[in-house]
Amino acid sequence: FTFSGRRIGSVSVNHTRLWMGLFLMMGLHLFMTGNLFPVDAEPFRFLWLGLSGVIGYLAGDGMLFESFIIIGPRLAMLLMTLVPIFSTLLAWIFLGEYLDVWEIAAIAVTLAGIAYVVSEKKNRENSNTTQYGKGVILGIGGALGQAVGLLFAKKGLMGGFSAVSGNLIRVAAAFLCIALYAVFRGEAAGHLKKLRDKKAFVQVFFAVVFALVLGVGLSLYSIAHAKLGVASTLMSLSPLFLLPLSHIFLKEKITLRAIFGTIIAFSGSALLFFV
Repeated sequence: FTFSGRRIGSVSVNHTRLWMGLFLMMGLHLFMTGNLFPVDAEPFRFLWLGLSGVIGYLAGDGMLFESFIIIGPRLAMLLMTLVPIFSTLLAWIFLGEYLDVWEIAAIAVTLAGIAYVVSEKKNRENSNTTQYGKGVILGIGGALGQAVGLLFAKKGLMGGFSAVSGNLIRVAAAFLCIALYAVFRGEAAGHLKKLRDKKAFVQVFFAVVFALVLGVGLSLYSIAHAKLGVASTLMSLSPLFLLPLSHIFLKEKITLRAIFGTIIAFSGSALLFFV
């Protein structure tokens, strides 16, 4: 997504990956269930999963993709360790769940780890201060969108509803919204024309297969069968995986500060649910 976003822009990537994902998910759903679309799902599932898709895929991922371009995937995904933090705070605000001393400490540890890495001078070398700050804010917004999306998705999957069907409903709702918006603004054809860039097309396609179909599908299965906090904490492992990947594919020089701060941030996120 970072490579393709740098070639054709984050908005075009978000648009095209949703229509690609919709067709792939419909094919997978047909293969696994015999139906192209879960039309027999209860209305409340369409409501919660639809909202989850719009908030998670459009708002959350839209901001995240732009953050990828500005500050890179390693730092952007580091900010996604805020997802469990936001999930906990949302439960505290809207569900009245109690925050004990350990949970507050875990939140502080996570924030300290993120701040330690994000404030490293080396990370600001490739962009000016304003752009770097914009990338960080967009990454935080992406984390908030993901947290709200996961919360709504869990409600829509209650009762053992299929994660594959749930993901298809989420993708369909997000696709419908972004397609209508693009048509209304006269931008739909422009987004698709950008996929004449064959390299970008291949990059988006494989990103959709691994992230939107496999990654999100497994994530939804996880939140359906495990506690939301535990599942979202394990999903926060991405920054650790991205340390070697960023070094290999993006030629980033990974400092000890980056490694140490990332481990601190993840440890705080994990501590939130395992103390």
